Amino acid sequence: MKKMEGLIAAPFAPMQADGKLNIDKIPAYFQFLQKNGITGAFINGSTGEGVSLSHDEKVKITAAWTAQNKDKALKVINLVGGTSYEESIASAVSSAELGVDAISILAPYYFKPASGKQLAEFCAKIAEAVPQLPVYFYHIPVLTGCNVSMYEFLQAADSMIPNLAGIKYTHEDFMDFLSCMSYREGKYDMLWGRDENLLPALVLGARGGVGSTFNYAAPLYHQLIKAYDKGNFAEARQLQQQSIDMIRLLGKYGGIATGKAYMRYVGMECGEFRSPVQNMTKEAYKAFEADVRALNMEALFSKI
Repeated sequence: MKKMEGLIAAPFAPMQADGKLNIDKIPAYFQFLQKNGITGAFINGSTGEGVSLSHDEKVKITAAWTAQNKDKALKVINLVGGTSYEESIASAVSSAELGVDAISILAPYYFKPASGKQLAEFCAKIAEAVPQLPVYFYHIPVLTGCNVSMYEFLQAADSMIPNLAGIKYTHEDFMDFLSCMSYREGKYDMLWGRDENLLPALVLGARGGVGSTFNYAAPLYHQLIKAYDKGNFAEARQLQQQSIDMIRLLGKYGGIATGKAYMRYVGMECGEFRSPVQNMTKEAYKAFEADVRALNMEALFSKI
């Protein structure tokens, strides 16, 4: 299984004003990502509100993205779920039928596995339903509450899941991440998932990342990677700091839904997040626009 490189965006779920899906936005969204040098789309994840969508809605989103990807311009990875392996199997099978390039599995976040072996057993039940597809595990313990070491998980999963491709690693444990990078002489594809820490992940050997801010600030990260590869570390650090300054506004304005405000700022309207996520008021958006302009990084945002 070939490892993925470059920027893999985690697309937002486009919504109408009434909170229903706006599937008609996805063709333009696809072209927007492609234009900005994105190499993949990780759909129905945290940014894509997968846990807030019904099974049928996630199927519709998957069908819309794969319909745009007949020439395989992007790698489409679909997050198939977490708490119920039966439901995740159904989603994985439909994903394969629709033509995704890979699936991803989330840790159960209600009844949580206590060890890498238990987690691998859960994932194996889903992965064996689609043996033809690469499978990624999605490690995001801040949201799932599953704090199993990914190195321990790989040690167990290596013999259980033949089609395990790697891990989308959204956590700050660089010791664990490097151990996974080194496991079996670098067998597994380790995709970094913290945009604000991309530079240190590059130092450890990461060549691919999955991020929400890649949707609207791809030029920033392309320049960061280029600076790092050329050994221009001062420039790379400066660009990473600009990424951090940009991401700080997410916290200032309420969290994950601020990402859709950034999308509105660059000209791609995606609606609002579903309840219970807090969305931005019109008044707050005006202040947000002023804060974004104050970053002085217009050239580093994606363009419509």
